[in-house]
Amino acid sequence: MHVVRELKVSERRACKAIGQVRSTQRTELVVTPADKVLTKRITEIASEFGRYGYRRTASMLWEEGWDVNVKKVYRIWREEGLKVPKRQPKRARLWLADGSTIRLRPQYADHVWSYDFVMDRTQDGRPIKMLTVVDEFTRESLAIVVKRKMKSSDVIDALAELFLTRGLPEHIRSDNGPEFIAIALRRWLGTLDVSPQYIHPGSPWENGYIESFNGKFRDEFLNGEIFYTLFEAQVLIERWRKYYNTERPHSSLGYKPPAPEVLACKKAA
Repeated sequence: MHVVRELKVSERRACKAIGQVRSTQRTELVVTPADKVLTKRITEIASEFGRYGYRRTASMLWEEGWDVNVKKVYRIWREEGLKVPKRQPKRARLWLADGSTIRLRPQYADHVWSYDFVMDRTQDGRPIKMLTVVDEFTRESLAIVVKRKMKSSDVIDALAELFLTRGLPEHIRSDNGPEFIAIALRRWLGTLDVSPQYIHPGSPWENGYIESFNGKFRDEFLNGEIFYTLFEAQVLIERWRKYYNTERPHSSLGYKPPAPEVLACKKAA
């Protein structure tokens, strides 16, 4: 314990002073094969019964003969990112394995990418459209493609260049915009064995990684810049993207950047 080392007091006295159970300093969480089976069953119930919370899920487990308490079910529920939405469309199949309630969680680099569009304008009022691509596990901004207009063919071109330089992800998550659900794009991704994961319409929180990035992008950069030309926007946005990856501290990464300069140099070598 930090307090024990700094103040040179016993573990018993330190725990008593801060009101902490001593076992928390000694017991490490052990995930047993039975816990893995239990976790799988809980996610199956959540997938089949989307409106059920963790308490009702626990009651179903008891009926099936599981010897588990509510607190453990709640802990697994939180760890797996399960939730009960406020509203559910009457006829929509929201509870399928499509990244809706049971999110495909990124497990390693290049496991799940996500992409989306951000809109802005140059000083003359003409629109610019930006395709942002993020690695959900590392939080790295893989690309920000800036153009006046962008169709599904432009999305394919942008991804093709990214796939050549970075390799292929296993999954790529997006909303149901026409550029992302185009038949040509889905067929092309299929030939590369890249699985598209579409969020449920009107549920941007299901694409939280890219939504979070786009919010930072707009709040920290776009809202403070005036672009006079498309070329100026492309140069400045790429400069900010490199800063975001190599210097900007990220709270979810222990206030370290997603791809520090050291890693960038290694990749270049």
